[in-house]
Amino acid sequence: MKTAAKARERNRRDRARCRTAEKRVLQVSDQAVAQDKLSSAYTTIDRMAAKGILHPRTAARRKARLARHANSLNS
Repeated sequence: MKTAAKARERNRRDRARCRTAEKRVLQVSDQAVAQDKLSSAYTTIDRMAAKGILHPRTAARRKARLARHANSLNS
């Protein structure tokens, strides 16, 4: 398998993992559970940004949106 194809598959898998973590935060309706899921989503998003799969600003934007959602659950 070519190097580019391997990288593409790895990046697809990692981006899917990132999207799944985001969905887990968005599906929860309890703030305490959302904060727990938010922590794991932050870890996943930060790891993707560190690897270069996500741009750092994209990672920051996604984290901010998830935090805003989690904070709005109790309001």
